Amino acid sequence: MNFKIVSLAVLGILTVGVTGSAAAVVTTSAVRQSTDLAEFKSLHSPGAIAQNVEEQTNIRVYEKASPAVVSVDTEKSNGSGTIISPDGMVLTNAHVVSAGGTVNISLSDGRKLVADVVGFGEEGLDLAVVKIRNQNNLPTIPLARPGSVKVGQQAFAIGNPFGRFQGTFTVGIVSRIDPLGGLIQTDAAINPGNSGGPLLNSSGELIGVNTSIFTRGQGGGNIGIGFAISVDKVPAFLTAVREGRAPRVAQRRSPLGNKTPQKIALNGPVVSGKLTDKSSILPADNSFFDLYSFEGRAGQQITIEMKSQEIDPYLILLGPNQREIKQDDDGAGGKNARITVRLPADGIYTLVANSYQARQAGAYTLELKASAPTSPSRAILQEEGALVAGGPVLPSDNSLYREYTFEGRSGQSVTISLESTDFDPYVAIFGPNGRLLGENDDASASTKNAFLNVTLPATGRYRIVVNAYDASGRGRYTLTVR
Repeated sequence: MNFKIVSLAVLGILTVGVTGSAAAVVTTSAVRQSTDLAEFKSLHSPGAIAQNVEEQTNIRVYEKASPAVVSVDTEKSNGSGTIISPDGMVLTNAHVVSAGGTVNISLSDGRKLVADVVGFGEEGLDLAVVKIRNQNNLPTIPLARPGSVKVGQQAFAIGNPFGRFQGTFTVGIVSRIDPLGGLIQTDAAINPGNSGGPLLNSSGELIGVNTSIFTRGQGGGNIGIGFAISVDKVPAFLTAVREGRAPRVAQRRSPLGNKTPQKIALNGPVVSGKLTDKSSILPADNSFFDLYSFEGRAGQQITIEMKSQEIDPYLILLGPNQREIKQDDDGAGGKNARITVRLPADGIYTLVANSYQARQAGAYTLELKASAPTSPSRAILQEEGALVAGGPVLPSDNSLYREYTFEGRSGQSVTISLESTDFDPYVAIFGPNGRLLGENDDASASTKNAFLNVTLPATGRYRIVVNAYDASGRGRYTLTVR
């Protein structure tokens, strides 16, 4: 089952137990002399020569471009960026730096520098430029000529996936070009944290700015479909920045546009709708969607079903903070969609009634059922503890953590909350097979407490990792699983 991502590829930090699919760059030692004819042929066969040429291209692109790729960090997010001028202008995504505050830049040589935002894109263009303070003679990456990108050409991505692996290099091709959306689709592995980093051609020129991914559910990683803002959009934006015409404040625009959702009620009558070519379009895959909203209460168990005989229904549920809670394709049997979830907070929820395929039109029905809010006393697991110096740490960032387990059953919906007044909590859940099912840093824009809502895929023992957002986290916490 595939899942669509509505948010952009910025967040996602904890990577314990996750194996990446990023292509590795393998360097080879010099070919040694040999008198064995069979060995000589194997080393100098057409396949070996082609492999060597491809490897040399990979190495050349990385060595040329990587010194000008930086990590971009704020208090709320992390991403990547490209140095485009020797005096420290860095091109990145608007959503990486739009929360405001100080922007910290980490260069490839390990230096930590401070930067200021000097311009944002307009009309939904997810670009920004930050200027590193008091620098000159920095390495840069040149822009490719607009209109030069072709489907099938090699594509290379460099960035800081998950905010922890600066300088990661992945290789693929340009899979598709969307001239209307100004996007380049690539199968080069792009993950959360790659946002704002460069997509390059084989000459080491920037052909796009990595911005989003099509992935498998909340907390998911790369499955071979990533998107970059085409270089065609960049020159005009940079000119506006240099001339002082670019906005200095982020032009906030939801991937769902500015359309006002239609209000519907839980346990109300069945809603009938129809997707047409007049409907809104989801940028990730050019599929049609309608928007609905409803008022929910914390702890309420709800079931949403979308049915149709004309389209393949797809549902996406967003919380009061507009963060994705859950999505589904075929959960109601056949091609019908169903979401069953326990609501994490009081507030207005947004429902995206969508189709699985691009530009698929047809009629559908929606039905929303809800139970009374669950009593807070019905806890599967409730633990109070502390992260203290000397405890176990994650090797990736030296942050402290603790682990807990509970027995779960297939199809069971659980909510996980991690609260602390001493540090910024981070929580993750792993299934009986050891695979990451979900992770969260901030439950909403107004709190640093962490929250997850997960439907368990199998019966067995589940593992919860209680973690601090960074290595400085210390103090007491409360973990609750309901």
